[in-house]
Amino acid sequence: MANWYKVSHVDEIEEDDVIQVDVDETVLCVYHVDGSFFATDGICTHEHACLTDGFVMDGVIECPLHQGRFDIRTGKALSPPVTVDLKVYPVKIENSEIWVQLGE
Repeated sequence: MANWYKVSHVDEIEEDDVIQVDVDETVLCVYHVDGSFFATDGICTHEHACLTDGFVMDGVIECPLHQGRFDIRTGKALSPPVTVDLKVYPVKIENSEIWVQLGE
């Protein structure tokens, strides 16, 4: 069953930035890009690295460990050494609060 979780307020994430949010046992990255908000898994699929320590630019997050890159909107792995996409999660904004949907 899918559930929505309030993870932040829109004012808490600057444009072209990312924050880490832990929901239950899931580590998420929540991004503010081009005026919209997106959420992906927070750990790189190549090796265990927190993506919030990475660099956000032009809708892409770069892993801090080996510089693999992912598309923030789709989770698609864009450059070696990453080959497995990130999981992405639905995001909605209600009353300036950011909500992320987890579950099936």
